[in-house]
Amino acid sequence: MTASLRLEKVTPDNVIAACRLHVSPDQTTFVAPVAQSLAEAYVHPDIAWPRLIRDGERIVGFVMAFFDVPFDYDADVPDAPPRSGLWRLAIDAGEQGRGYGRFAVRAVNEELRRRGGTLSTVTWHPGEGGPEDFYLRLGYLKRGLTNDGEYVGELDLTV
Repeated sequence: MTASLRLEKVTPDNVIAACRLHVSPDQTTFVAPVAQSLAEAYVHPDIAWPRLIRDGERIVGFVMAFFDVPFDYDADVPDAPPRSGLWRLAIDAGEQGRGYGRFAVRAVNEELRRRGGTLSTVTWHPGEGGPEDFYLRLGYLKRGLTNDGEYVGELDLTV
């Protein structure tokens, strides 16, 4: 990983390049296409935070955070507080295994801290080849299931 890693807003100048990002074929059941994520960001501008991951001049991935969303994943906690965290993460198939995903998750968590957040939430689809091990290695703890059958992970940002 190089010192030239950064997150960048999606703009009219880079949106087509963003939509050209593709994860490896075995990951497509776990990650929505970037174009879908951008469409969701468009219709949820008050909560979505889409960013490209750049290494120098190369676009190597896409990450999108969400902020202050009601998130009731546990029927025993009907009035759960709003949550913030990682909504989408897609590292281009040819760029995986170089630390870009770890960088993006850390950058999202830094933005959460900057906004006063103390807990980062992520969800993932279960299954072989899915991102569960990645998130658990980053310190997320599995906390439950969403109504859609995705696992919920939480990371305490105060430690």
